[in-house]
Amino acid sequence: MKPRRVGAACGVAALATLYLTNASWLAPEPTGPTRWLAHRGVHQTFSLEGVENDTCTASRIRPPTHGLIENTIPSMRAAFEAGASVVELDVQVSNDRQLVVFHDHTLDCRTDGHGTIEDHDLAELRPLDLGYGYTADGGKTWPLRGTGVGLLVTLPEVLAAFPTESFLLHFKSNTPGDGDLLADLLAATPDTERDRFVVYGGQRPVEAATTRLPWLASLDKSATKGCLGAYLAYGWLGLTPSACDARWLALPISHGRWMWGWPNRFQARMDAAGATVLLLGPYDGGPAAGVDDEATRSLVPPGFGGYVWTNRIETVGETSTR
Repeated sequence: MKPRRVGAACGVAALATLYLTNASWLAPEPTGPTRWLAHRGVHQTFSLEGVENDTCTASRIRPPTHGLIENTIPSMRAAFEAGASVVELDVQVSNDRQLVVFHDHTLDCRTDGHGTIEDHDLAELRPLDLGYGYTADGGKTWPLRGTGVGLLVTLPEVLAAFPTESFLLHFKSNTPGDGDLLADLLAATPDTERDRFVVYGGQRPVEAATTRLPWLASLDKSATKGCLGAYLAYGWLGLTPSACDARWLALPISHGRWMWGWPNRFQARMDAAGATVLLLGPYDGGPAAGVDDEATRSLVPPGFGGYVWTNRIETVGETSTR
């Protein structure tokens, strides 16, 4: 056989091997319902366009379709009832070292209070109106003002209200002692319930909590890049990097098509590595979006075995009316 034909045959064989090694349709097709992760529970949504770290998002909400306020017990309950498997919430620490569930660095945007959570003790925070600063029309009306009085809660109160549900806990600070407080709270968690909790956010409190509690899973941006970057490099060989082992990984749904074997074979490989994949909405260079509408939801592979991040669990969740 002529050298050119030998080379061409080898090339065709190599391409065929590459295709068959990563063919999604040759992997078992996942089955089961979509598992939703509800960001901030059922909350007032807003456009992500132009959002910075210090943007007061309460002042730019869309016209409300419900009266629920993020990071509150009613918001979380509504999310679970709408089909959420996990609720994401935000954790900060008050002046008297209480784990308070609240998002913003300052109180001034959403509430009738001033300063930061760490400026106040819990007794001072309790009376705040968490709906005070919400407006959809530039301050002409304040549709939630007066409805959020007394809704601020601590993390122990959330866990008491939902003793069997799962949470993604977001550290808003970078203070190691905040992680130690969480470790104290979760230290007695039975082995059978440890998969209910995942942490992310400030690197230092995440490290403090996971060092104290090695079983506590974390969602880490650098770990995600390490796993998926290596997978892009040599996953075509059918190999899964050790950096993926037992990790939570955040993957924009728009990037899925770049993953070798997407979706079924990729999912099977991550499952074999003990990795949990969290699908985010499409990434366009700005803040992470969610799977928030039917068009984006249609991109979620049938039977996807990980979790799907949404800001609109009340409209896309399994029990919602669509």
